[in-house]
Amino acid sequence: INTLINHLVIFIKIIFMVFSDLFFLFVFLPLFMLCYMLSNVCDKQLRPNSTNKTAVRNATLVVFSLIFYAWGEPMYVFLMIISVFINYLTGIGIERQEKHRKFALIIGLICNLLILGTFKYAGFFAEVLCSVGLSVPIPRISLPIGISFYTFQSISYLIDVYRRQASSQRRFVDLLLYVSMFPQLIAGPIVRYDLVAKEINDRHITRHDVVEGSYRFFIGLGKKVILANQFSEIANQFLQGELSGLTMQGAWVGIIAFTLQIFFDFSGYSDMAIGLGRCLGFHFAENFDHPYCCRSITEFWRKWHMSLGSFFRDYVYIPLGGNRRHQALNIFVVWFLTGMWHGASWNFIIWGVYFGIIVTLEKYTLLKVIRYIPRVVLHLYSLLLIIIGWGIFYFTDFTHMQRFFLSLFGQRAVTSDFSAQTALFNNFWLWIAGLVFCLPVYDFLSKRFASIGSTTTQHNLATATRLVISLCLLFLSVALLVGATNNAFIYTRF
Repeated sequence: INTLINHLVIFIKIIFMVFSDLFFLFVFLPLFMLCYMLSNVCDKQLRPNSTNKTAVRNATLVVFSLIFYAWGEPMYVFLMIISVFINYLTGIGIERQEKHRKFALIIGLICNLLILGTFKYAGFFAEVLCSVGLSVPIPRISLPIGISFYTFQSISYLIDVYRRQASSQRRFVDLLLYVSMFPQLIAGPIVRYDLVAKEINDRHITRHDVVEGSYRFFIGLGKKVILANQFSEIANQFLQGELSGLTMQGAWVGIIAFTLQIFFDFSGYSDMAIGLGRCLGFHFAENFDHPYCCRSITEFWRKWHMSLGSFFRDYVYIPLGGNRRHQALNIFVVWFLTGMWHGASWNFIIWGVYFGIIVTLEKYTLLKVIRYIPRVVLHLYSLLLIIIGWGIFYFTDFTHMQRFFLSLFGQRAVTSDFSAQTALFNNFWLWIAGLVFCLPVYDFLSKRFASIGSTTTQHNLATATRLVISLCLLFLSVALLVGATNNAFIYTRF
């Protein structure tokens, strides 16, 4: 029975659907788009007699979102529905209450944090208690995919209703749509409720939205499959295993490959999510702004995972006092929580505190004199600290982390090896492409398309160019996905 269960778990992990999956691209997505277009026709026919202009489209999107989530998490889909129902009742309670609004908000926040804490951190805290001598049972609870993302979105909903920045949802299905929307469900970006509240019940899709959204989706697909997946092979070659024979050159090749992998993996997913949302009439906020072009760690975190950064800024940092009082303490709390959000492991906490210390020090030192320092020096300084940070982030085992950093800083007898040189030279064009596409190439192309002109011929030329680029990216991605064994998104596990 145990063997059968293990095989079943492996099978579920294999069939879990992601955007860069062939089944998603050629079965799920076309079927969904067909049904969504039909539901759009139904909405238009019902519009004269209905106050809800998107009822059928919303129902279609909810059904497919639940199927998408249940494809890899058939049991935990009920956990998400229960969570949404609790927040649905709490949101209505907050809006109707005058004297006890804060109490209702606190109850809602506690429920959300209890769900997140139970499934994500119960085992970690039990292990900590055992390590200090307390005998407590350690629960073995599998982590529901995307629970960190949809929990934070639920918290965003409750706080926005409490602040009267948005009205509570009176239709349960519409709140379920906001939380479960499959484009951003399992790996973000974290969609703030106040930014999409109006579009839930009143959104319009133009031809421009479909063209822009599709193009953005294929850009993200190319980032993930053509770049991130290939860099992951290099990173795994050098960073997985016991690392007892890892050389200095191998450590640098491996961690730089992971640095590029995590950027293209996560930003690629965000591009696909934003693109899909655009095709459906939703305008999600940007999540990345070329973070490796930064001149400080403070600037890096303004450009990396911006939806998470803005969440902590608006819902934690500013309410604690922001820059007005206890600034250093507020920064520490935010970065401790940032580390905890990424995973129930000490390395993530250390990673968060590491960047928190650097950001705090920069506020009192570097940022005051940054205009006097050459840009190339600032870029090198930032990239070095970022790469060290990704080293902390990668290794959950402290023994492996220690071996890695000893190799990284040349504390091993052998500093270079043939496999590292081969990884560099045999993937020369991959490295070049990775470095180039860390730059604002997409923004440059978008501006070029926008500057072509507004005549019909010029507009058609720009559209045709984007179509050719999209088809090329799709063809290359499909060719690489056939037989691929390493295709999971990194941030689905957070």
